[in-house]
Amino acid sequence: MSQLIAPHGGRLVDLLAAEAERDTLKHEAATLPGWDLNARQLCDVELLMSGAFSPLTGFLCRADYESVCRDMRLSDGTLWPIPVTLDVSRSFADQLGGHRRIALRDPEGVALAVLEIEDSWEPDRDAEAQAVFGTTDRLHAGVSWLLERAGAVYLGGRLHGITLPQHYDFRHLRLSPREVRARFDKLGWRRIVAFQTRNPMHRAHLELTFRAAQIAEANLLIQPSVGMTKPGDIDHYTRVRCYEKLITHYPEQTTMLSLLHLAMRMGGPREALWHAIIRKNHGCSHFIVGRDHAGPGNGADGKPFYGPYEAQELVARHQAELGIVMVPFQEMLYVQERAQYAPADEIRPGETVLNISGTELRRRLHEGLDIPEWFTYPEVVAELRRTHPARHKQGFTVFFTGLSGAGKSTLANALMVRLLELGTRPVTLLDGDVVRKHLSSELGFSREHRNLNVQRIGFVASEITKNGGIAICAPIAPYAAARTEVRSMVSHYGQFVEIHVATPLDVCEQRDRKGLYALARAGKIKEFTGISDPYEAPDAPELRIDTSEMQPDEAVQCIVLKLESLGLIRPRD
Repeated sequence: MSQLIAPHGGRLVDLLAAEAERDTLKHEAATLPGWDLNARQLCDVELLMSGAFSPLTGFLCRADYESVCRDMRLSDGTLWPIPVTLDVSRSFADQLGGHRRIALRDPEGVALAVLEIEDSWEPDRDAEAQAVFGTTDRLHAGVSWLLERAGAVYLGGRLHGITLPQHYDFRHLRLSPREVRARFDKLGWRRIVAFQTRNPMHRAHLELTFRAAQIAEANLLIQPSVGMTKPGDIDHYTRVRCYEKLITHYPEQTTMLSLLHLAMRMGGPREALWHAIIRKNHGCSHFIVGRDHAGPGNGADGKPFYGPYEAQELVARHQAELGIVMVPFQEMLYVQERAQYAPADEIRPGETVLNISGTELRRRLHEGLDIPEWFTYPEVVAELRRTHPARHKQGFTVFFTGLSGAGKSTLANALMVRLLELGTRPVTLLDGDVVRKHLSSELGFSREHRNLNVQRIGFVASEITKNGGIAICAPIAPYAAARTEVRSMVSHYGQFVEIHVATPLDVCEQRDRKGLYALARAGKIKEFTGISDPYEAPDAPELRIDTSEMQPDEAVQCIVLKLESLGLIRPRD
């Protein structure tokens, strides 16, 4: 490990091993227990090794972790607001035995670093959520990850870097802190104001950043987070294309775009402080903190988790210690009478303010409605429409669930024919029996195997949806948790329409052409849904149909009308 003094910012901690040492580390890594890094951990390892998380030399040990949670400081007193920890499963931690070094690998099995374990403990994650995020409400994206997805054991210690994770996208924009500083030197920039974002930028953002650069008498670094952001955010490929279009509207030679592979925690005020430290490490002299910086939205009580300017207040209190100047900004609003943007605190009485929220923007994209030029540039709208077409052009999934014999396959086949008649998109049927034959032939009917079968169906459906097709699924899918997981997988790319075929059990038994219910009653088939294994009926499906009360044609018409009401198909399509 070496430390570099750069002309911009403070010291950079370089955790990449020297060239001569990397082969030795690679050979060692091949003999060590290996931990496969998840998406968030990959981001953290990259920013640790590149120096973006300076002064950290690895994942936090327990004393540092507890100090950060409690006081926003490392145990030596250094300001650091967000715990950067390596969470692993209890089973992996138990298998380590006497091993004090482990290899950290990417999803392809490539060893990126060796962790020298100095500490291992089981944290109180509820206490961490309360301390860091100020809440244990799982609607907070950071809390949800911490309490529902993080491993039970934390490992802390020094990191010995072998190689940075490989990226194949936008390589010319993926610059390390050292490379960003070198670019500033080459351009002769000494005062640089940084802007953090996880969303597409529109004209309000351009006005805000341009004004901030004027106030600071500085050049501008637009540095969006392209690692993990908030679930439901627009993908980074689309966003980066939008940034590249937008940047042409700034004065020439004043603005630079660089990507940051950061896993955001959506931690509001603490995260703003963290972002400022990271930008200082990239050599920036100023940092923009706007309204609701890194805010995760509203909690279960319907109120925002943090106040709109709480982040500015926290950064301001630590500004001198940070060594980077905050440029605070209120929300920028379009004033119709002036035909220009102005900060919220400069709006005069009687002026007409026009605004389009993120929700309204998504609605207009989904419904193919006009997006005015005062809000954003036409070329940005074109990029958004490429990957977020109107809803009637998007892929979607129809997911039938119900008892054996309820009529799922009949309805699924009839719906497939109706949608093929429309001819607007490719249609794929994932029937339960067919999937069992071709995708899950090795699986039995235990709860674990049933869930795995449904997960496989969900994965295929999500891929079909992502690529603009229609997936029609018709498994029994008896367990609510598995269906919820599939909904989550699909909803990332398009609409998920759950249809509960709620035909009564006695009717299903009467229809049983294969004699399965009789065999289950006789105890010859174990774990049979509805007899010896439970069926957890959906609480709030998009549609509930009882095929004992309506014919297939009538039921399919109900489904088509539901799809029309959701905007997924048009009456004349």
